[in-house]
Amino acid sequence: MNQLEKSPELSDIVGTRGPGTGADWLARYSSSLLGVFGTPQRVLVRGAGCLVWDADGKEYLDLLGGIAVNALGHAHPFVTSVISSQLATLGHVSNFFTSPTQIALAEKLLELSHAPAGSKVFFANSGTEAVEAAFKLARRNTGASPDNTVKPRTKIIALEGAFHGRTMGALALTAKEAYRAPFAPLPGGVEHIPFGDIDALRAAVDETTAAVFLEPIQGEAGVRPLPPGYLQAAREATSAAGALLILDEVQTGIGRTGKWLASEDAGIVPDAVTLAKGLGGGFPIGALVTFGPATSALLTAGQHGTTFGGNPVATAAALATLHVLENQQVLAHVRVVGEHLRAGLAGIDGVTEVRGEGLLIGFDLDADVAPAVVAAGLEAGFIINSPGLHTIRLAPPLILTTSQADLFLAALPALLRTAKDAQ
Repeated sequence: MNQLEKSPELSDIVGTRGPGTGADWLARYSSSLLGVFGTPQRVLVRGAGCLVWDADGKEYLDLLGGIAVNALGHAHPFVTSVISSQLATLGHVSNFFTSPTQIALAEKLLELSHAPAGSKVFFANSGTEAVEAAFKLARRNTGASPDNTVKPRTKIIALEGAFHGRTMGALALTAKEAYRAPFAPLPGGVEHIPFGDIDALRAAVDETTAAVFLEPIQGEAGVRPLPPGYLQAAREATSAAGALLILDEVQTGIGRTGKWLASEDAGIVPDAVTLAKGLGGGFPIGALVTFGPATSALLTAGQHGTTFGGNPVATAAALATLHVLENQQVLAHVRVVGEHLRAGLAGIDGVTEVRGEGLLIGFDLDADVAPAVVAAGLEAGFIINSPGLHTIRLAPPLILTTSQADLFLAALPALLRTAKDAQ
């Protein structure tokens, strides 16, 4: 084919020039996209750092970061440069081949997670796909119990309040009935036990348990950290029973809590960890990291795969993101700004509890007005989220400044009054 005489700009192809108001775009959206997300709140057209602009030119401070995805904010110059450079060289090769970026990213993730010898990485395109791979890993744990008796390992344990994704295996692990019910029957064997109850955990894990899936901090449930000692108890119980301990760090990993992994201070070695969201800095990528040769041997050639997982562009984006996080002291910054934001929230009238680590923060209100606060915030130029009627979640870019955090803290009392007045 001949080269186009004049390369079109994206706006020429999309049609963003001319009178493209938010209402115009939403009308086109409703007539062309499946309505699984409801009506979008805004049509966003541009971003820079922690700010985004909609189709009508209104500016917003992004305190949700694409739900903990945009680790370095929007249009980070180094990340966009690396992605463009890689795409101009090699975009996709399929899983029949590999690339230097794929190998380098796997090595980097093993290094950052302090994985023992024999650990391996599988790349996917999203968090739910990483969990799906982990679900298969659990199904492959069919070995004998520690007492050398052979019993079917048909049980997989997750927690009440858990969210692990929406594909069928991940959905079976997700606890919310509203997500599960339309798609029953789901893959069997999953048992949900009370959140944070160590005695219930110990009672549930036995020689028929294939794996226990845990989020160190439940994001969709309102940013609920596991209580102290829970991860250690889970490691002890699973090791004793020969079950796998699989940690879902899709939302909590890659610096979100001011650490590479939220679980790293627990002093345990899990059997596997799932990652995604912030890993690509906005570019879709997920990963399953298996710890040690025993778990890496469970999934062998032909037992799992993906066409796009680990493609050169996605892995280049992740390498660029990790490079900035590691070399610009972003994790230390996350701890400082997160502490500042949590302390400020705790002092606001109407806020009853503040939870979380780093820049994954949930706070409860003294009235069931969280959705109205989100709506008022949007009108005032703040993007936030309500995982429940009385809970607000913040997961901003990890480069959020204290002055930007202070803008929200100063505005929040008025947002709360507006929401309560609207009741």
